[in-house]
Amino acid sequence: MIELELERLLNDAKADGGLKAALLKTRDTENPVEDFCALCQSKGYEITAGELFTVGMTASDAKLRSVNGGGVNPIEGWDDAYEQFFTQLIWTR
Repeated sequence: MIELELERLLNDAKADGGLKAALLKTRDTENPVEDFCALCQSKGYEITAGELFTVGMTASDAKLRSVNGGGVNPIEGWDDAYEQFFTQLIWTR
């Protein structure tokens, strides 16, 4: 499950300054999401671009299904797991 992998990666990056720096460096590349995922996979984390993009949408869809017909309007936008990860990573020391 990608949420668990992102949490594990965040915890490991908090403890390893080199990993944190490498992850942050991917944001400055021509293909930041692809490079982020490639780095993660090379370090043993099961994180793919497809999963990053669908995790928020899946949560939004689940919320709509859970209201028993009461939620006729979709939730505008959803959390971006990639951006949330980096927000947390940047604020960690």
